[in-house]
Amino acid sequence: MNTNPSINPFFAARIKRFAATPMNTSPKAVYAKLPLAPVNASPVPHLTSLYHNAKAGEYGSRAYPGNCGGNLIKDLLQYFRPSLVCDPMAGSGTCRDVCEELQIPCFSWDIHEGFDACDPNDFDMKEAFEFIWAHPAYWRQKLYADDSRDLSRSPTLEDFLRRYGRFIRNAAKALKANGKLAILMGDYCDREEGFVPLTYHTKRLAFECGLQQACTDIIRFSHGASSSRKVYRSSFIPGLHDTCMVFEKRARE
Repeated sequence: MNTNPSINPFFAARIKRFAATPMNTSPKAVYAKLPLAPVNASPVPHLTSLYHNAKAGEYGSRAYPGNCGGNLIKDLLQYFRPSLVCDPMAGSGTCRDVCEELQIPCFSWDIHEGFDACDPNDFDMKEAFEFIWAHPAYWRQKLYADDSRDLSRSPTLEDFLRRYGRFIRNAAKALKANGKLAILMGDYCDREEGFVPLTYHTKRLAFECGLQQACTDIIRFSHGASSSRKVYRSSFIPGLHDTCMVFEKRARE
């Protein structure tokens, strides 16, 4: 049996957690092992419902708020193999960098450039793309852009969900038949609103647009999250992941 901790991180990952005991405040490493994935004909066999990759990759800028790294995007593109990609919430250009490496044409825009993906007058393409990647700003968890139209600056959760729903509708219209919309989203607890289940709302809004889920949820471990370096006085169950959901626009009968 191979006990080398450097073996394939996808099939036998060790997840390091830090816990303090009453007798010893020093961090203690605790390891968990990912289940082995069944062998199948997938072109990306390490892409499973549990996604562990501690390396962000040389894509985009880690200085951007909420930057997620590009390896998950790369694996999704290699799995679905689209010929034209769109990232309407591009941030520092992570998806665009991945597409350049894979030599896939990519259209990318961002609210920093004045493009509002929630506005049908800006995001008005019809059946143009085979794959759309989106990592939206979360509601007031971390302020993203100095623009009142930015989702992170929505005054209420209701307003956030209204504009978020507009974005998903815009994206659905921009997909070709059988095209895929991949959204990376996370849940969190807000001081005033309580627990905010944005993954649930993402699915609800996508299904209302007529999209169908294309594959299993992909639980992406949040390596390098800024919250992991903070100490909180309150008691709560920390969230250590976000969820990538892939939806499909089915061809009309």
